[in-house]
Amino acid sequence: MKKRLAAMLMCVSPLALADTGYYLVSTYDVEGQLSLDYKYWNAHYKGLTVAAPEIGIGYGVTSRWYTEVYAKWVKINGGAGHWVETAWQNDYLLTQGQYDFDLALHTKLEKARDNADGYALEWGPVLQTEIGRTQFNANLFFQRDYRVAPSGGEHPMELTYQLQVKHNWKPWFQPGVQAFGEVGKWNDWLPYRQQSHRAGPAVFGHRDIGRQEIKYEFAYLIGRNSARAAKSFSMRAQLIF
Repeated sequence: MKKRLAAMLMCVSPLALADTGYYLVSTYDVEGQLSLDYKYWNAHYKGLTVAAPEIGIGYGVTSRWYTEVYAKWVKINGGAGHWVETAWQNDYLLTQGQYDFDLALHTKLEKARDNADGYALEWGPVLQTEIGRTQFNANLFFQRDYRVAPSGGEHPMELTYQLQVKHNWKPWFQPGVQAFGEVGKWNDWLPYRQQSHRAGPAVFGHRDIGRQEIKYEFAYLIGRNSARAAKSFSMRAQLIF
């Protein structure tokens, strides 16, 4: 079963399985907040469906530093879920309101369950600004897989991006648009037809439930993933304590 799963995952690039290809990293002061974080995305290709639920615990260590540890499972064509990796994410705010935009540094370290020696690293700037009640986000991440490549060589440093526009209309309903993409090696982009770009509508909101708060988001993305046409759905729910 493990060999079959690995063979099917070979059809989908590691970047297509990266959670930051579906969930935008934003900059917020959440000092002292503890959260349970559930995320789920799927990608429907022709003849192949990949889904990945994740569950984690996050904490606002200071007004600038947010950290989260989470585990990810992968399901192929509706089959049983397989725990594939554990990740540790850290986002550190470099500015807090002194400029027209906020800037943060995002890092994420991933450890595959079935590879005792390898890991993957992601890092890059997170930008956020607001015009009136509309929020704009633009992130640029560098990703490197330090696990041994199937060919025996090294994986290159690759470049990805995240874009989002969100209108803060009501606390429980905030419509927006998201876009994600991977262009290949950071200093030698792939030809456009081999790159991956996807975009679509998104909805955000938050509600108080007793002494806790729940934050949620949903998105439907259309475009290319792993240079193949795909339609994707993503959701995220955080229970804040």
